[in-house]
Amino acid sequence: MTTTQPLLGAPTARLEAREKVTGAARYATDHPTDRTAYAWPVPATVVRGEITSIDTTAALADPAVLAVLTHQNAPRLHETDDPNLAVLQSPHVAHRGQFVALAVATSLEAARSAAEAIRVTYRTEPHDVVLTPDHPGLYKPDEVNAGLPADREHGDFDTAYANAPVRIDAVYETPALHNHPLEPHAATALWDGDDLTVYDSNQHSSGVQRTLAQLFGLANGKVHVVNEHVGGGFGAKGTARPPVVLAAMAARTVRRPVKLALPRNQLAAVTGYRAPTIQRIRIGADPEGHIEALAHEAITQSSTITEFVEQAATPSRTMYNAPHSRTTHRVARLDVPTPSWMRAPGECPGMFALESAMDELALACGVDPIELRTRNEPAVEPDSGLPFSSRHLVECLREGARRFGWHDRDARIGGRREGRLLIGSGVAASTFPALVMPSQAEAHAAADGSYEVRVSASDIGTGARTVLTQIAADTLGVPLDSVRVRVGSSDLPPASVAGGSSGTASWGWPVHKACTELRQRLAERGYAVPEQGITVATDIAQDIDEREDLARHAFGAQFAEVQVDPATGETRVRRLLGVFAAGRILNSRTARSQFIGGMTMGLGMALLEGSTMDPAFGDYAERDLAAYHVAACADVPEIDVHWIEEEDPHLNPMGSKGIGEIGIVGTAAAIANAVHHATGVRVRALPIHPDVLVARLTDQPGPP
Repeated sequence: MTTTQPLLGAPTARLEAREKVTGAARYATDHPTDRTAYAWPVPATVVRGEITSIDTTAALADPAVLAVLTHQNAPRLHETDDPNLAVLQSPHVAHRGQFVALAVATSLEAARSAAEAIRVTYRTEPHDVVLTPDHPGLYKPDEVNAGLPADREHGDFDTAYANAPVRIDAVYETPALHNHPLEPHAATALWDGDDLTVYDSNQHSSGVQRTLAQLFGLANGKVHVVNEHVGGGFGAKGTARPPVVLAAMAARTVRRPVKLALPRNQLAAVTGYRAPTIQRIRIGADPEGHIEALAHEAITQSSTITEFVEQAATPSRTMYNAPHSRTTHRVARLDVPTPSWMRAPGECPGMFALESAMDELALACGVDPIELRTRNEPAVEPDSGLPFSSRHLVECLREGARRFGWHDRDARIGGRREGRLLIGSGVAASTFPALVMPSQAEAHAAADGSYEVRVSASDIGTGARTVLTQIAADTLGVPLDSVRVRVGSSDLPPASVAGGSSGTASWGWPVHKACTELRQRLAERGYAVPEQGITVATDIAQDIDEREDLARHAFGAQFAEVQVDPATGETRVRRLLGVFAAGRILNSRTARSQFIGGMTMGLGMALLEGSTMDPAFGDYAERDLAAYHVAACADVPEIDVHWIEEEDPHLNPMGSKGIGEIGIVGTAAAIANAVHHATGVRVRALPIHPDVLVARLTDQPGPP
């Protein structure tokens, strides 16, 4: 019962690849059902107010229309901890785009036509949708996302900063950003008596199951959530969203299966987004660049419906040694949709600000940016005082510098040209916590020599099926093709969300534990398997609780080379390099893809992506992929990815850290720092659009 084939670390191709490229993989609305109905939501056309009347006469005149749900006739829902899911329960409108009605018909075309025929009348109220640094509604929240403290302070920042020979004081801004996964939020819902089954595009079938059970007053076992294949999420599908609730409500009302797939222009208002941030960074250092004082003060927004606070200042609690530090968060509740998770929440916008400020500090001190970061490497995590389970940031920086040719560059600002193009290079560090969440799994040995592993993991395009199969086969000591891993259903042993770069660690641990115990039991029996097979079930909740208290983080360094046309302000990234320390890499092929994907998203954040709030209209103007510009093939240059061989025994049995999000974290700052190196223009507000840059270049006297 052994195999010499290397499994963990091998570049194994995705096991479901053929299904996906041939169209056999079924997503949320691909599952066939009988007597299927289709639903189309009606979004609010005002920002704030009350519905005074809804005229459904024209919509219901079409015989293909089965029902129109409004707050007046929709099924009543129980409360949950997410008030955004109380759809069609009240006449109150809290933001533009909030759903106020739902048309259900025997065809998609009839449902859409009916939705357009519904007439809603409102009593409007004044609205407030613009975040400003001096907004009168700013307050200190009790905590920020992930349950972290809003404010932290060590030492005497004000005195240390005032006495520092070198001081940096700058404000950095990031706009609202929207996730826009390729598969929109979609669901197919059907009832069998009191049993609800939903095929839903989500990142957490177990969590969506619990939420739907609460909403409809059912036992968890009465709700079955299937998310066998998910076309991306980036955090937007981490919890139940209004579409799955509406589909279930509609299916119960019309007594037949209902499919609902949101049109892309409705996603921005109801499925979460990265909130805009205004971040002030102050750093006080000695002339050699040793940091004495560091303050990171973040301002962000949430909705009037519920509070979600982007933890943008928290990376400054981890990255650099600062004897005197202050990190704070303030939030304003506006008449906007509720923000939520978007790839690397907190770390992504926070590290743009911090790593841009570190570049400014390096210039002020006349110190190489890599050397500056090395000089401020902490012995323990600055905020908690805990030892790091492993930290190889300096190795990433130095290896990246060698591969990128960093020390061969012309370090002068604006010192390199190719024709009229200005060429520059920049570097930034990155970090993301190495999280593990409670999960369960089962491993089953069948009499025919095959194995099945069951865990309610969610493969959102990351290759989770493949790496879990590798973990199971490696642990069992059997060939890969003898193991089948079942994921994507709440009927399987409950698992944590595919988020926080925690999936492989959280699901792989119970899989490893179950397979280890199963192998021991098989060995005790001389590998004789009874006809009914042998099943082992495991839970890692206690294992997590018993872990040593350490600071667990992945680290990385990103390098960028850009070219800027001073006549037009157009910026092109010529090459990107990322070097990461993320524990043991379990699948070199899918890992490389994850890192490249994150860095590509970081490129989009730096140069292209941004949602613009229209103050009068009260909504984000970019609501489709024609207006919201994600990076296309022509925008993405050569991206090179490497990793440090890192052994960390304090993580999980596989020794792995998450890799899904760290790739995005430092990329935008590296690109912005490269733009400054090329042009001498420091852009502190993303994205770096040509119009902003060309204006600054024109203002400069002579060559930049």
